[in-house]
Amino acid sequence: MMRQYELVDRVKAYNPNCDEALLDRAYIYAMKAHGTQKRASGAPYFSHPLEVAAILTDLRLDDATIVAAVLHDTVEDTESTVDDIDRLFGTEIASLVDGLTKIKKLDFVSKKATQGENFRKLLLAVAEDVRVLLVKLADRLHNMRTLHFVPPAKRVRIAEETLDIYAPLAGRMGMQDMREELEDLAFQNIKPDAYGTIRERLERLTSANSGLISEIESVLQARLAERGISAMVKGRRKQPYSVWKKMERKSVSFEQLSDVFGFRVIVDSLDDCYRALGIVHTAWPMVPGRYKDYISTPKQNDYRSIHTTVIGPGHQRAELQIRTRAMDRVAEFGIAAHALYKDGVDPDRRPLDDTAAYRWLRHTIDLLAENDNPEEFLEHTKLELFHDQVFCFTPKGLLIALPRGATPIDFAYAVHTKVGNTAVGCKVNGRIAPLLSELQNGDEVEIIRSEGQTPPSAWEALVVTGKARAAIRRATRAAVRRQYAGLGRQIVERAFERAGRAFSEEALKAALPRLARTSVEDVLAATGRGEMFSGDVVRAVYPDYLDEKKPAPKQAPAGKGWFGLKKGSHMKFRLPGDENPDAIPIRGLNGDLPVTLAPEGGAVPGDRIVGILNPGEGITIYPIQSSALAAYENEPDRWLDVRWDMEAIGVQRFPAKIQLKSINEPGTLAQITHVIAEHGGNIDNISMARRTPDFTDMTIDLAVWDLKHLNAIIAQLRGKSVVSKIERFIG
Repeated sequence: MMRQYELVDRVKAYNPNCDEALLDRAYIYAMKAHGTQKRASGAPYFSHPLEVAAILTDLRLDDATIVAAVLHDTVEDTESTVDDIDRLFGTEIASLVDGLTKIKKLDFVSKKATQGENFRKLLLAVAEDVRVLLVKLADRLHNMRTLHFVPPAKRVRIAEETLDIYAPLAGRMGMQDMREELEDLAFQNIKPDAYGTIRERLERLTSANSGLISEIESVLQARLAERGISAMVKGRRKQPYSVWKKMERKSVSFEQLSDVFGFRVIVDSLDDCYRALGIVHTAWPMVPGRYKDYISTPKQNDYRSIHTTVIGPGHQRAELQIRTRAMDRVAEFGIAAHALYKDGVDPDRRPLDDTAAYRWLRHTIDLLAENDNPEEFLEHTKLELFHDQVFCFTPKGLLIALPRGATPIDFAYAVHTKVGNTAVGCKVNGRIAPLLSELQNGDEVEIIRSEGQTPPSAWEALVVTGKARAAIRRATRAAVRRQYAGLGRQIVERAFERAGRAFSEEALKAALPRLARTSVEDVLAATGRGEMFSGDVVRAVYPDYLDEKKPAPKQAPAGKGWFGLKKGSHMKFRLPGDENPDAIPIRGLNGDLPVTLAPEGGAVPGDRIVGILNPGEGITIYPIQSSALAAYENEPDRWLDVRWDMEAIGVQRFPAKIQLKSINEPGTLAQITHVIAEHGGNIDNISMARRTPDFTDMTIDLAVWDLKHLNAIIAQLRGKSVVSKIERFIG
């Protein structure tokens, strides 16, 4: 626990003219008032207000604020009164302590009116003196640092409250360092596994790139020094919560992040900021779309800096923030970097009422004054504290925070994944509403569910939260997997039937090690997808099985003109309209049977294929995953085991079809066709249909070399920002 002289020394380090006697009296008074009270950790309760005061000394705050921090819990948790504080320490300090005492804990399961009233109390108390907010934030920061001593259930509630209320409030006041620490501490308690994983990856990445970071720092500093600019360059790693939030927002993996490390370039003057920017952009290529000038247009919380990203030394992306030392102090301490008191410890600081953050706060209070009803406060002020969030309620009063633009689908998944997966409709404020409605602050949302529902895959492109996207993606994959497993079961059962062997899941389960699969469903799904040959499944269960196919009739019925088939041989076939006599051989066929590819979507080398015998017409080749094969499920004698003769493949293209949803904007079609042409694909036909004002559905018939070629084109198109969704179409 911090000693009395240590507290005084911390204040004197930045304010030699501090009132040492006042600090001593506050220390002794609070220590006696809290007496033998203990915290959850078992430490003396008095240690908490001292640590809060220590946090505020790091912000270089005035004597009154430090004393208020030491005394901030005396009225609420001891026998002391506001009158006692006023009599002993003066009206200013008593007012601060009284303001802190009035702030109540925000109840996240309250109804709309209660929630609005609690926000009102918080902001009104802060508006009387913004130093109340600084003490409250420091109080919350120390509570979060010691949150591991609190019972788990209460721990999560406090962490969620911190992430939803106090961290954004610190950010709106420009106190980014405090915001980041609050966010990380909350994240650590809400999602400990995710926090641990990301932190471990960040540590490994930092260790692996330590040399590169120092190299970029030295190269940047040297380049600027050559042009007469004295600068300090500091590499900085993103915090785990910031990384997690970006992964969630953009639905990307950790490996796909390109700006985990950033660099602050601190210079002496405003002129040096722009000179440094010119030097950096002259020396290294700038990444388009990554330049922002917050000096000419400061943020609402007074943040000023130039942001840019360049391809720097070692061909690595380097995210730079260029600012003066005064700007850097505001970026770190926010509103606390300005003059908050009358004695003027730092004459260079701007007056408090001249800051944008304070003007925003006053504007918010003015809005409060116009609305006597707390429900109107929630509705009409739109919770200005959270420009990027909306707050909605469940019918039971649970408050759900969502990004702006969120829909009832996002709301359902925020409540629980199962609620989202089974959602079929909703009521907003008691009225039936579309699931794609944009939610507003204060909306009460009731989700209508059906246990048999599976979320449509199209929802993935319509929701705005990463949690909803991930859950929909998982549910869609599970549904597709079930479909493949159903098809695979039919294929495997027919294979056992043709082999004259009995099929049972128990026998197949015993053979899983030979198939390198962990479950029967894995085997069936792999067979349905064409990744595993049904004959291999039979042999895994019955190793003595020779996989001999019964020969088909060697002569067609009169007048039909089709020939018999022989396992292991091959025949050539031509693509429709192809005059090349050296067509690709197909193993498993013999004779001069007419052979064509499936009419919808075709098939390409690399696909697992089957042949369907059409008496009197020939053989049609289908990919194993083609939905058209369902029509032949009850006719196993028409199924032919065929495969590509890869050794005999010549130079020839094959038909394929892709379907995509594109964003309606100029140049979209040009970007899509350019990617296809650039990768050697040939477009045979394009059909387009506009389903909504913002999106167009396209179907493109391609000619490609093989499956690898097709997948490469799809992958490149998927990476285009104008492509919302893309998949191969197989009829």
